[in-house]
Amino acid sequence: MIEPEIRKSIFALHGKGMSVRQIARSLQLARNTVRRIIAAEGASPTIVRKDKTQIDPELLKRLHTDCEGYVQRMREKLAEEESIEVKYSTLTRMLRDLGISVDRKKKTRCDRVPDEPGAEMQHDTSPYTIEVGGKKVKVVASLLYLRYSKRRYLKFYYRFNRFAMKCFFHEGLMYWGYSAPVCIIDNTNLARLRGTGKNAVLAPEMAAFSQQYSFEFQCHAIGHSNRKAGNERGFWTVETNFFPGRTFASLEDLNEQAIEWSTVRLYHRPIAKSGLIPAKAFEHEQTYLVKLNTAIPAPYRRLDRITDQYGYASLDGNYFWIPGTARVDVRVLEYSDHLKIYRGRELLSEYPRPPNGVKNERFSPPGLPMPRFEPKNRKKLTAEEENRLRAIDKQIGDWLDFALDPSGYARHRAVRDLFRTSKQMTTSLFVRSVSRALKYRIKCVETIRRIALMYLSEGIQALPEAEVDEDLLAREAYQEGRLTDAPSFSDWEQMMCDDEDASTNEDTNSEESKHE
Repeated sequence: MIEPEIRKSIFALHGKGMSVRQIARSLQLARNTVRRIIAAEGASPTIVRKDKTQIDPELLKRLHTDCEGYVQRMREKLAEEESIEVKYSTLTRMLRDLGISVDRKKKTRCDRVPDEPGAEMQHDTSPYTIEVGGKKVKVVASLLYLRYSKRRYLKFYYRFNRFAMKCFFHEGLMYWGYSAPVCIIDNTNLARLRGTGKNAVLAPEMAAFSQQYSFEFQCHAIGHSNRKAGNERGFWTVETNFFPGRTFASLEDLNEQAIEWSTVRLYHRPIAKSGLIPAKAFEHEQTYLVKLNTAIPAPYRRLDRITDQYGYASLDGNYFWIPGTARVDVRVLEYSDHLKIYRGRELLSEYPRPPNGVKNERFSPPGLPMPRFEPKNRKKLTAEEENRLRAIDKQIGDWLDFALDPSGYARHRAVRDLFRTSKQMTTSLFVRSVSRALKYRIKCVETIRRIALMYLSEGIQALPEAEVDEDLLAREAYQEGRLTDAPSFSDWEQMMCDDEDASTNEDTNSEESKHE
């Protein structure tokens, strides 16, 4: 739109004798535009707007009730019953102006909570998929944040449950040595029993836990995650400043770097806009926070375990030796970084927690020799059997990748069953059966056996199984030789081929003798 001052200037220049071409070049306008302005004597065009559609508010309220709030149906009834044609967007604007309906997507204003020293802290979690030890894994980031001084404490977990939440708060608050009276959280069921927002009722267990550290949890309203905007901004900093350019060998290495980054680097780095340094702000905020007692006990879980005949107690897939000779029930206290094993009130032994991912290992107290016997229920790994199966044929490896779970008892059992099945038939029949199972997406090893029997029944009568002494499986020689190289069936296959050729020749000779 051309401004009125320019229009007047164009008409004045034309009155002084300047041509249309010269005016258009000097003002960088189209000549037709200059001609229209001269014809209008430099006056701005008058835009005549259509009269606004007027609808009785009482009619709109009645239709809104009758149509249960569906605006499209209201528009149809206005056209059919009242002969009023109105656009959908116009009708929705009228309803909003009258306050009859509310635009749920419309952003509303929110209160601004001032940054008061020692007033509150915030906690939240965020899931990530990152590379740890050369593999893509899912981790949960837990972040504790002081609102005034912007101090943070960051740690990662594979599984974040209520016990992990307690351990995290204990580590973070004891590292700071102070706590704020209020901790803002979302409506997580790790701390909340029922209700949401200001009506949330905390779980008695978590309410009692927070009292030890002189604070209370407070849930924000649903959809108001900006109530803990400092934490949300902290996760953005994790994504843009912590992850890029870093590699992590293990979860322990990841947490070591995360704690150093959040408690040292960010602690002494100025905040972008305000220039605030958390270390200096925390020195001022300390006088307003609650100083914690260093004697607060660390949270733990009580687990009851039995001692097996070899003197071990199992926990989280590993085995811990119990000193003594008696087989008694013990009580295991699981802390965030170590274990304590009690018999009654007597502390029998204390172990550091194994690193994440360590399974099926035996542990004994430091300074003592390893026990001679292994626990009876210790899982036997199947890496050797799986490697031998994959070496048979590519189809076997494809079936293993398709059918087996990444870890667990079901995987090892399936590998053992399939390895045992491979020893009960020829290699060609085994590969043919597994290939058919892969084609039809079959995971059951027993079905693979039935497929092999089906192939055998097509041309060969099934032979009865040989009687085998059950004690044979328990012999030491059998246990040592169960992983020996598979026997060769080449001679047997050659004999079968010779028998088939001989029977074919006999049938041919008999047919020729009949014709003669």
